[in-house]
Amino acid sequence: MLVKSIIAGVAGSALLATVAIAQTPTDKGDKMSPAASTSTSTTSATSYQGNWRASKVVGLSVYNDKNESVGSINDLLMDKDGAIKAVVIGVGGFLGVGEHLVAVPLDKVKFSSEPVAYTGASNTGSTTKSTTTTGAAPAAAKPNPWYPDHAVFSATKDELKAMPEFKYATD
Repeated sequence: MLVKSIIAGVAGSALLATVAIAQTPTDKGDKMSPAASTSTSTTSATSYQGNWRASKVVGLSVYNDKNESVGSINDLLMDKDGAIKAVVIGVGGFLGVGEHLVAVPLDKVKFSSEPVAYTGASNTGSTTKSTTTTGAAPAAAKPNPWYPDHAVFSATKDELKAMPEFKYATD
């Protein structure tokens, strides 16, 4: 019985050794460097500095020229080449219920990295102070390089609601 166990152990070790030998490279001079083995070149994040993240643009507040909130960006529509063509703005509603969606061309929407500022009366009513409507840091703070603070579209909330509603087509 002991002999059978020894023979089985030697045979198993021999099988494992052949598998291990088969997996080790035989010619070390033929190895490719990690950079050469990739088919696409890698680019550092700093080369994309100044570009905005689409995931951060969706959800941005939209204001008109009078700094009145008119809605928020719900979606970005792009062509098959990846160029953004339109912005879907959600107007009205509460938590997405009753919201009117409007698609507007991207070139009609302007983006701003500075917080929306307005002059509102303080509690005493005799002095004014400047505040932001977006809850952002004071204007002296450096804007985020990866997304804008808000979008501007020249229309009132009522004008946007009067525009034809955008519906996602299901073909």
